[in-house]
Amino acid sequence: MSSTERLRALVGQGVDALDTPALVVDLDAANRNMQRMAEYAAKHRLRLRPHGKMHKSALFGRLQLQAGAVGLCAQTVAEAEALAAGGINDVFISNEVLGVPKLRRVAALAHQLKGRGGQLAIAVDSAEGVERLAQAMQLTSAVIDVFVEVDVGQGRCGVAPGEPALALARLLAGRSSSLRYAGLHAYHGGAQHLRTAAERRAAIRAAAALLAQTRSLLAAAGLAPPLVTGAGTGTFVEEAASGLWNELQPGSFLFMDADYLGNQIDPAQPPFEAALFVKSQVVSVSADRAVCDAGHKSHAIDSGLPRVHALPGQPELAFANGGDEHGILRPAQPGGALPALGDTVWLVPGHCDPTVNLHSHIAAVRGGLAGGTVEAVVRVEARGVW
Repeated sequence: MSSTERLRALVGQGVDALDTPALVVDLDAANRNMQRMAEYAAKHRLRLRPHGKMHKSALFGRLQLQAGAVGLCAQTVAEAEALAAGGINDVFISNEVLGVPKLRRVAALAHQLKGRGGQLAIAVDSAEGVERLAQAMQLTSAVIDVFVEVDVGQGRCGVAPGEPALALARLLAGRSSSLRYAGLHAYHGGAQHLRTAAERRAAIRAAAALLAQTRSLLAAAGLAPPLVTGAGTGTFVEEAASGLWNELQPGSFLFMDADYLGNQIDPAQPPFEAALFVKSQVVSVSADRAVCDAGHKSHAIDSGLPRVHALPGQPELAFANGGDEHGILRPAQPGGALPALGDTVWLVPGHCDPTVNLHSHIAAVRGGLAGGTVEAVVRVEARGVW
């Protein structure tokens, strides 16, 4: 049996049929997360453009569109291409692209989406970026929406707020008929993982002050931004409350991860729950530890190690680094029990985005982790960096 046939044969089987380590999404939990975010955006009259770099899957993207999203974000050209190939017609590459080969692909993708009534957007933060994009877009009659990215506190990409942002918007607005000035991209990634709600509120208040100054300058120059897009899973309630952002682009809320689950919940935000898990199996047991078969190859550790998700009747466990292939499990409390050889252990990854990027497929399970059924095996089309 080929690998494709083996994966297809899993559909309709119980969760026990999944080999380990396997990336699993609890569809019921993910759907609750998706509906809560969609209802929040609708209630506050904000556009919702979830970030596709998290799930990297056209299937989950289509589900988000059905729930009310206006389109998806992508962080790389390859992600945008994969999502478009899977039927997503409105994509924003919320990142700078300078390489000539990639910009040619951007132009081709804009042309492709135009042909089926869709739209491509991209971010810029330099005059060179505008010029290179304009040159590439000469290859097509399509028009691309272009957002001026403003650094509102992340300290990564983005032009400085105020006059530098105004200068770039002026250049963009007058540069080429193939480039349409679409507004501002203002995302503060560093604020997403500040642990307390008060810290996150303070960070976005500072970001909002910079954004308000920039918006005022642009409006005075006749370049009021048609749209301001940004926000993430950790802070979207603050961007919404400011009245300055028109579009939210959180991603991790759909699956959540151990890092986001470690944040203090802001009372204004809807509750989100863990929906992404690594199914692992205990392969060795000693007097003081058990070892499971899920190491760094199955989950990213840039935001910390996984959290063990105990199902009813399972012991509470702590996860420790065991290397590429293994995780070390010990009782969460002194004197606690260890799992037995062959037992299933469910892990909530520390960071969902790069964890998904490690896997070629996701098992989508309906009916819970304990006795659910595999409803679909979802290909991670947008994994990789090219």
